[in-house]
Amino acid sequence: MSRTVVIFAAGSRGDIQPCVALGRALAARGDRVRLVASARYAPLAHASGLDLAPLTVDPAEILASDEGQELLAGGRNPVRFLTGFRRILGPAARRLLDECLAGSKDADLLLGPTLGLLPRHLGEHLDVPWALIHFQPSRPTAAFPHPFVPRPLGGPLNRASFAAVDQIAWQLSRPFLNPWRRDALGLPPLPLRGAPRDEPLVLACFSEHVVPRPADWPAHVHLTGYWTLDEPDFTPPDDLAAFLADGPPPVYVGFGSMVPKDPRMTDLTVRTALRLAGRRGIVQGDPATSDDDVLAVRDVPHTWLFPRMAAVVHHGGAGTTAAGLRAGVPSVVTPFFGDQPYWAERVAALGAGPAPVPFRTMTAPALAKAIRRATSSETIRTRAADLGARLRAEDGVTRAVKLLDRL
Repeated sequence: MSRTVVIFAAGSRGDIQPCVALGRALAARGDRVRLVASARYAPLAHASGLDLAPLTVDPAEILASDEGQELLAGGRNPVRFLTGFRRILGPAARRLLDECLAGSKDADLLLGPTLGLLPRHLGEHLDVPWALIHFQPSRPTAAFPHPFVPRPLGGPLNRASFAAVDQIAWQLSRPFLNPWRRDALGLPPLPLRGAPRDEPLVLACFSEHVVPRPADWPAHVHLTGYWTLDEPDFTPPDDLAAFLADGPPPVYVGFGSMVPKDPRMTDLTVRTALRLAGRRGIVQGDPATSDDDVLAVRDVPHTWLFPRMAAVVHHGGAGTTAAGLRAGVPSVVTPFFGDQPYWAERVAALGAGPAPVPFRTMTAPALAKAIRRATSSETIRTRAADLGARLRAEDGVTRAVKLLDRL
């Protein structure tokens, strides 16, 4: 029986693509799938046969603003990170919530991230099943602290760190979520401490090969494996095909939706690092800035490009980290903020790359040193290749679809 499945994906491309991959699989079975996301991702959704209910906030514009730059500079501090989001999105919160409500019309199943617990509120309002999507470990555990917390705290304190981050997020969002529940959804306000953890299903769309499943996670939390949006029909432009054929595999450098405060200086740092490391490079940027040793590209699917690289340098977003690890090549992670330092540490701990190079302290010599280690270490190359093979053997989308059928 066909369902209308609504997936909330309010984030950057790395958040959107896994949801599109899941939505495409559901649509192939006959479900009608509607993505609630920034209007800039409409072509991506429509190309996979999904509807899109547009949100009037653009993540790229936010990160390029002065407030967005403050957010990027916040590093791993959970208070600064969450208060920054509150400051940026607070004025538009009611409009965005109403857009999410409009996008949920006629839904039979609601899926979305933990932040704001939108599936819960709207599922309660519409009286339909709902489930949460975790892009990073968000369920309390004694095994490790919340990804926003920079160092292990010990069993009970590790678990407490998740509760602390959840409470900060709830107290910052409560002033606009509870009035919306009352006025728009006809629901009672949630208590001061927030909603109980009684979600019916959690889909953690990452791999147990990257984050070993903690023994104290409940049975309804499932590590499905990554949800990958493969684009096998991609045909590279002539300049890219020629550059790849003209020498040894290059090193990719790109920071996704992260917008450095001084893009020119960042580009100079990257190109100097590649030269110091003795490597050709493919960088994210204006093709007009290409030269004999560095090709600048706008938008090339990571699933196609990364396996052809000697190594990949990126910001550590969950989606880009997944693409780098699945490609089976070494990763050099230069985290900016949020959960990115966590993924950077996981890459290094798995032996798939050298120690992280935090963006705020990144210099050309430091980045060159990391690139040299990533491309010259036989141990790193072997571990990256082995991990990539294990990840490619997983089918996270199919597993997630089967779990959703239980609802």
